[in-house]
Amino acid sequence: MSITPSAARARFLEQAAQRILITDGAFGTQIQTKGLVEADYAGDLGLSKDQKGNNDILALTAPHVPESIHRAYFEAGADIAETNTFSANTISQADYAAEALVADINRESAALARRVADEFADRDGRPRFVAGAIGPTNKTLSLSPDVNDPGYREIDFDYLTDVYRAQCEALVEGGADFILIETVFDTLNAKAGIMAVRQMEQALGREVPIMLSMTLTDLSGRNLSGHTVEAFWYAVRHANPLTVGLNCSFGATQLAPHVAALSQIADCCTMHYPNAGLPNELGEYDEMPDTTAGFVLDWAKRGLVNVLGGCCGSTPQHIAAMAKAVEGIAPRTIPELTRKTRLAGLEPFIMAA
Repeated sequence: MSITPSAARARFLEQAAQRILITDGAFGTQIQTKGLVEADYAGDLGLSKDQKGNNDILALTAPHVPESIHRAYFEAGADIAETNTFSANTISQADYAAEALVADINRESAALARRVADEFADRDGRPRFVAGAIGPTNKTLSLSPDVNDPGYREIDFDYLTDVYRAQCEALVEGGADFILIETVFDTLNAKAGIMAVRQMEQALGREVPIMLSMTLTDLSGRNLSGHTVEAFWYAVRHANPLTVGLNCSFGATQLAPHVAALSQIADCCTMHYPNAGLPNELGEYDEMPDTTAGFVLDWAKRGLVNVLGGCCGSTPQHIAAMAKAVEGIAPRTIPELTRKTRLAGLEPFIMAA
């Protein structure tokens, strides 16, 4: 079956060839500033569990909240809206007894972001994009949760693929241009997400571009399943992602060497969105917008990035400062790599010619 190429991919690459693009910032910390109470989250859905902290469900119960955050980030200069759906899957929503609402949450979240994105695009003619965000869930395919039984897994690959596919289908139905598989702490989880998108493409008969974003769990540059940045890339490169990069993890200073390493080997656009520094003793982020912008400006000047944004602790002010700082700086040139067999265990392995 032939797959129709994505027009959104072509538009995105056209824009990315001209300038460094900007994705948005944190959603959770912005929602926290709204002072919502449990009733705001729960609405009139009548769910059996407390909904306080279920940020994703706001698309159904208080859509003005995520809409206002999308607007603030677009006003700050963002080109990409990431949907407020990080935990909008049946595994994560089971904590809130909201599994039956997963399709509705994702569809409405994507439709909301799409509507705001199109409104801003109509204002100035500059394309805006919607990335349907899927988080890693609270399960891992690579590691056992039982130290006494290393072979035990709570879920298997096919189950997680089905969970992701249901989420992705609703996001695309709502109007998402891309699927962003983000905060990848387990590379095998990411592969399940990739499989879900590929299955969906076959059913739809059209391409849905993938964005991939890894998160590091220590300063050595590995994720929880043990892969280095280079090994992660070689493990997922077959997906032909639109972008690959790093998010969350640490602040920009700690991510810098890993951003540089990925820039040298990734033959696609890179998208990085670090935290606003490291949290203080109270778990809050103190790094000021101009400070964060100065760090990522260094990445831009070194030709390491195609897309920039913010993760935990970042605000519209951080995004505005980034957009201003990198304005006029040429985007990273995507390298043309020598054709070699590049494999990955926990470390990268390049087979000699």
